[in-house]
Amino acid sequence: MNARTIRNVAVIAGARTPFCKAGGAFIRRSAVQLGAVAARETMLRAGIRPERVDQIIFGIVSAPVGAPNIAREIGLEAAFPMGVPAYTVSQACISSNHSITSAADQIALGKADVILAGGAETLSDVPILYGRKFRDALFTASKARSVGDRLRAFRSVRLQDLAPVAPAIAEPSTGQTMGQSAEKMAKDFGIRRDAQDRFAANSHARAVAAWQAGEFAARVVPVPVPKGRELAMVERDDHPRDDTTEEKLAKLKPVFDRDFGTVTAGNASPLTDGASAVLLAAEEVARAEGWPILGVLRGYHYTAIDPFEHLLMGPVSAVAGVLDQTGLGLRDMGVIEMHEAFAAQVLSNLHGLASAKYCQDKLGRSSAVGEVDPEFVNQWGGSISLGHPFGATGGRLVLQLLDQLARKGAQFGLISACAAGGMGSALVFERV
Repeated sequence: MNARTIRNVAVIAGARTPFCKAGGAFIRRSAVQLGAVAARETMLRAGIRPERVDQIIFGIVSAPVGAPNIAREIGLEAAFPMGVPAYTVSQACISSNHSITSAADQIALGKADVILAGGAETLSDVPILYGRKFRDALFTASKARSVGDRLRAFRSVRLQDLAPVAPAIAEPSTGQTMGQSAEKMAKDFGIRRDAQDRFAANSHARAVAAWQAGEFAARVVPVPVPKGRELAMVERDDHPRDDTTEEKLAKLKPVFDRDFGTVTAGNASPLTDGASAVLLAAEEVARAEGWPILGVLRGYHYTAIDPFEHLLMGPVSAVAGVLDQTGLGLRDMGVIEMHEAFAAQVLSNLHGLASAKYCQDKLGRSSAVGEVDPEFVNQWGGSISLGHPFGATGGRLVLQLLDQLARKGAQFGLISACAAGGMGSALVFERV
């Protein structure tokens, strides 16, 4: 295809729900319900009719068994026209990043003019599995033609087989949890406990300050939840704490390596429920319609590395790739948003970007990608303080980045995120 036919893709609107601790305020809300709130409010705040949307793309990690294609269910729940096609993507913690760039590809190639993309997650309601023996018995019983045959299907099932299998955030390939991988990175790259706690405390302080300054007011939409016989409105993220200090975090015990570890519940992102939505359009269409342009996507890059080595270092190669693609450098970035799975992970990613040896050994580059001051990253808080609904964080990152670009009058901004499987994502936006 002739390069002249590739269209610029603009973000024209977006919204998210509050991000709330799993098992808390949204325990009776599904991923579809939360996604519908974000989707509907995005269209309302943009003042654009749902009929203008050509497709809906949403990401999720722990998809509900009864509604695996949540994008379609969100479209129906939010009263989009029945004829709007929708599909769901899943790429671990960068699922909504992928939904956004998938939408951008469709628009850039002229397959669509306007797409709603986003992500949702309710870790309060993850599917619970039973052991294989009990599942096999249930399957056999479901096909039985008599009561006796149904009962005989369970003859070999023992009491211990009835115990549910607790969900674990672990790599199928390595058997290790993300927290264990973060511990390994902290040890190998010399990321000290005090540096992790300082970064986490700053994340909370910045999130609280951003809320107090009204920085999230234009993006975070209230969600009604049952409260007794009435409804209550959840209006804010419930994880940021104004009393979090480095000294308090230092008192927490390590979770993944109790003897020599540095990763704690305080310097890691919490399990979270929430949803986000981003409305994208061809820049030429947005200008013709007079729609606001929050920013234009200038490039994106996905990578995968060896999960047996350092699972969460994917952002280093992803950032290097998107900078090469756009011809920009880290110094050109007026805003940098990095997903905070763990403080150790962010600091390790920054170490990798600044290390000539790491970039030479792992990326085959002749020099480092560049240095970034940790104080420059995530000025309005990040996943440690705001929360991390796996499928929805990418949408938050995009909206938070674009709002900061506008506030600062900066031109370019960079997003990076790590994900299970040793994957990484990076996107560059320009304020035009």
